[in-house]
Amino acid sequence: MNETKELIEQLVSIPSPSGNTEQVITFVESFLKDLQVETRRNRKGGLIATLPGNNKDEHRMLTAHVDTLGAMVKEVKDNGRLRLDLIGGFKYNAIEGEYCEIHTSSGKVFTGTILMHQTSVHVYKDAGDAKRNQENMEVRIDAKVTNEEEIRELGIEVGDFVSFDPRVQQTDNGFIKSRHLDDKASVAILLQLIKRIKEENITLPYTTHFLISNNEEIGYGGNSNISPETVEYLAVDMGAMGDGQSTDEYTVSICAKDSSGPYHYGLRKHLVELAEANKIGYKLDIYPYYGSDASAAIRAGHDIIHGLIGPGIDSSHAYERTHESSLDYTEQLLYHYVLSGIVSH
Repeated sequence: MNETKELIEQLVSIPSPSGNTEQVITFVESFLKDLQVETRRNRKGGLIATLPGNNKDEHRMLTAHVDTLGAMVKEVKDNGRLRLDLIGGFKYNAIEGEYCEIHTSSGKVFTGTILMHQTSVHVYKDAGDAKRNQENMEVRIDAKVTNEEEIRELGIEVGDFVSFDPRVQQTDNGFIKSRHLDDKASVAILLQLIKRIKEENITLPYTTHFLISNNEEIGYGGNSNISPETVEYLAVDMGAMGDGQSTDEYTVSICAKDSSGPYHYGLRKHLVELAEANKIGYKLDIYPYYGSDASAAIRAGHDIIHGLIGPGIDSSHAYERTHESSLDYTEQLLYHYVLSGIVSH
């Protein structure tokens, strides 16, 4: 589990907002190359690893996404600051006061802070009440700039990506808190699963593909590159917590339904049976405002059995947290799943 947490820390520390994921995909590619795992990139920039199995006529695919929330420069402002346009589904209040990096097209990186224009309570009477929105939020660049011209002289331009400081931290009692645990926690879990399979010289019952997708936060990361032999498709993504939810930070969450509709009933029951047979702590849940790579694949028309599981993550799409026990239970369920039989159609 310490290896998994260290791998999560490495992954979240690599900036990768949707649309700018080359660096983190290269990191994952190198990790798998060291394990002598066959990989290839799709045209969208995602990475597919394949482990041959005994049955080559029926395949499985597991996916986790390495892209994260982020932003783009929307406007270079006259006051020497930047206006943002958000990448992914979150609110401006979730990033107020956050440190960030601006990634220019030339490769230069500048640091900054995301703030309300009306931050100073000594100047603005409405500092607390003003809306946290695109109009009022801006990036204060850590450079001596006071106007639009000086910003552009740095090489910063509209369309430059902006990534958020993950502020990753591990606690002595097993918590890990960071931005982008959605879904880099699951990516780390899949990489550790592949590593275990290779180190233990396990031959899987079915040829299994692992898709590290890179456009999930904008809706289409895992909707393609699914082989015609693929029967089952399991997305590994965070379990969302909140009022009315059963998901917690200490078990693996098995999703019954999200905004796309129910997941495959037979696969869901199979996952529950595996959890109960192997004494794996789990919670069944419904995510009302959620979609996954598996639901994107269904919408794209693929004739597959689809499911969704993942570690329970608190404060999704903000400053997130989970516990090592949730990571461990997710790893255990995935291990038993890839060794099990395929659900009958």
